[in-house]
Amino acid sequence: MAKLAAKRLRILDYDDPNFDPRRTFDEGHGSALVVDPYPAILGLLAQGPVHKLDLAEMFGAPRDQTMAGLEHYTVLNYGGVRRAFSDSESFSPRLYKRNLGLAFGESIIVAMDDPDHRKLRNLVQKAFSPNELRRRAELVVTPVMNRLVDSFADKGRADLVGDFALHFPFHTIAAICALPEDEWPLFHRLAMGLTCISFDFPHAMEASQKLWDYFAAVLDEYRAHPGDDMISTLATAEIDGERLSDAEVVTFLRFLLNAGGDTTYRGFANMMTGLLTHPEQLEQVRADRSLIDKAMDEGLRWQAPILSLTRTPRRDLELEGVMLPEGACLHVCAASANRDPAAFEDAGRFDIHRAGPKPMSFGFGPHLCVGQPLARLEMRTALNALLDRLPNMRLDPSTPTPQIVGLGMRAPAALPVVFD
Repeated sequence: MAKLAAKRLRILDYDDPNFDPRRTFDEGHGSALVVDPYPAILGLLAQGPVHKLDLAEMFGAPRDQTMAGLEHYTVLNYGGVRRAFSDSESFSPRLYKRNLGLAFGESIIVAMDDPDHRKLRNLVQKAFSPNELRRRAELVVTPVMNRLVDSFADKGRADLVGDFALHFPFHTIAAICALPEDEWPLFHRLAMGLTCISFDFPHAMEASQKLWDYFAAVLDEYRAHPGDDMISTLATAEIDGERLSDAEVVTFLRFLLNAGGDTTYRGFANMMTGLLTHPEQLEQVRADRSLIDKAMDEGLRWQAPILSLTRTPRRDLELEGVMLPEGACLHVCAASANRDPAAFEDAGRFDIHRAGPKPMSFGFGPHLCVGQPLARLEMRTALNALLDRLPNMRLDPSTPTPQIVGLGMRAPAALPVVFD
């Protein structure tokens, strides 16, 4: 019944149907300005692990207006980034309430401190348990991948971004949530618009309200008549007699639609760029699928989909020899940590056989990405689908070598391939 109710209620598009959230987001995050930030950030790292600066200002990209008035610092080395992520007694993610919290909701999990963060994480963790994900793989993830591949498998060529990577993470989330399939494109547009909050406040808030109106209207029926979907799981999740409130469920769903779709698409597209530009390694993965997890780790390390995350010092404190004032905006640069020569040998080289520590792309410590298991499942299933169904897949020689671009969020704009 919950699914039927959701289908009867229509999700509304932006009042301006010509608004393009993907273009707005990419322009706001410097896609046209920044192709390769690594020489600059690694040059900065060579001068010291922590600097008083905002990376956006350094590259001439638009600054996040929601963080105006704060002192900005950036930590670049692996050890400093790991400490900023793991030491929750010293560093808080609460600054996200100033931007993401406005669009996604005040109870957004990435902005929470303990004990609220631990409580919410424990409640939503059920939806990402190993048993639940194994079941979802058969019911949802594999069919989503195959249906998308069906659309181009007989053409001999495809754009692995526009035809595949941009869509499969969101289609997976939408299917797991049992959203009406004919409205998936609208949910996708609204989800992308949420993250424009730092650059286009009106459209982000419009998307936020329309998603609230939809999800809040169907939650009672999901609780009364739960189905086999993630909204029902979240709506009925209970620990020690306590359930998530409507606001917490809607906030998490808005966050899941975007974070589960955007970050996974970028991480997968970056990994595929690495494999396709190193065809000998792609063939090794094709022959030995046990290497897929190594390929994922290396793709996330080599080209992090998110350049940096945000923390704030809880008090005046020292990080890697630099004093940080309480309340400052600390840019925790996962991308430079992943290329820190003190942690990774020949760090600019893509090598799926690399030994070394785990990349920081999903964060670390108490706020390690709660959706990481689902993202890895999707990426693993997606790569298997391409290798199984696109013989001799290779870069299209008639097109330029793909470039991974952007500052805040990074991915290739297109990834043209041909296959037999």
